[in-house]
Amino acid sequence: MRRDVLKPFAKKSAFVEDRVQSGIEANRKGYAFLHLQGADGKPVAGADVKVTQLTHDFKYGANLFMLDEFPSDEQNQAYRQLFAEAFNIATLPFYWDALEPEQGKPRFAKDSPKVYRRPAPDLCLEYCEANGIEPKAHCLNYAFFTPAWARGEVNQEKRLLDKRFRELAERYAGRIPSWEVTNEAYWGLHRQNFPNFYDQPDFVEWSFAAAQRHFPTNRLIVNDGGFFAKSFFHGNRSRNYMLVERAIRNGARIDTIGMQYHQFHSAEEELEKTCYDPEILYEVMDCYAALGRNLQITETTIPAYTYTAEDEEIQAEILRHLYGIWFSHPAMEAIIYWNLIDGFAHGTPPGDMTGGENHFRGGLLRYDFAPKPSYTLIKELFGKTWRTNLKLQTQTDELCFKGFYGTYRLDIAIAGQTVSRQFHLDKQQKRHHLITLD
Repeated sequence: MRRDVLKPFAKKSAFVEDRVQSGIEANRKGYAFLHLQGADGKPVAGADVKVTQLTHDFKYGANLFMLDEFPSDEQNQAYRQLFAEAFNIATLPFYWDALEPEQGKPRFAKDSPKVYRRPAPDLCLEYCEANGIEPKAHCLNYAFFTPAWARGEVNQEKRLLDKRFRELAERYAGRIPSWEVTNEAYWGLHRQNFPNFYDQPDFVEWSFAAAQRHFPTNRLIVNDGGFFAKSFFHGNRSRNYMLVERAIRNGARIDTIGMQYHQFHSAEEELEKTCYDPEILYEVMDCYAALGRNLQITETTIPAYTYTAEDEEIQAEILRHLYGIWFSHPAMEAIIYWNLIDGFAHGTPPGDMTGGENHFRGGLLRYDFAPKPSYTLIKELFGKTWRTNLKLQTQTDELCFKGFYGTYRLDIAIAGQTVSRQFHLDKQQKRHHLITLD
């Protein structure tokens, strides 16, 4: 029964293979024309050139919520190493209730009192910057996590939110490029324990106006769930589509549409309630891309239902298909897995493995930090399969190759000497690069 979740990919394998491969070639790669010259400005020919891709422009990552949250130094070091080896972006927790549990006393500093799964921003940023990982903030106005002291009359809530936005911008706007502004704004009205402002018609629009005022040069993201499930997608009549379309029409500067893709069900439920149909996956992305905004898979969880080798291989196979489909789409700019390790998901006691067939086993690492095939898959996709490394020989002073967008190192050997240079292959069609050799 569990292998049945792979059938939608198998039934449309020709469609998937063609669109994934053609999409990757068209949307993730470009031509570089390198012109070699000496220090005297004269063309240089006959060089042996080793081309090594150092970084990807496309972002792939996970949340960083368990940074230094484990009981032992050995576990914390393992988490730090395994995260840095696999990813180039990290989602940082900015949940208001945990970041500022007491009004006026935010937990910004790395030595702040600990809150489980909510490492302090300064600690996360120190780790990201040391490891070349781009940080991303989640989230400015997530209504469910509004602290009790910030709830009250609507205008009062807005004033406190504006103060929060301003303080975060003053401290972090220059270090964190991307900010999720609202998260899960599609929930029904009058939800228990939600702030009063949440029910107001300008909840999304006001939040983005405030974000634009305080974060004028940052990427602003709307983040929600329920995009890909068959029961939720109705083309441009889908609830998320209408929410985003209305906000844009009302002037909200939404730069990116964030799409969650959590599969918190048993295998049997997934066959009925979720969407693994590749044709629908592309249809959803095409629909939202028509709004003229980039897309991100901001949160994804695919469970390995048990620790059997078969179930872990099924998890990896599903992710292989999904990552290929998402990576190939022209509007997609990032794929962010959610919890890296089993047993530490939201709503569970630390290390609780009693949840059965759901998100408790949704990590890429087992509870003992052993990598699952899915972790190895993601590392190999972005480290080998979708990475350009070549050895070329020039006949003239010009070198041409097609590669994935990102930063490259050139090791150029000529006349018994080797020099190294770096350049960036840009999606915005900056193709020609002049490489000067000393």
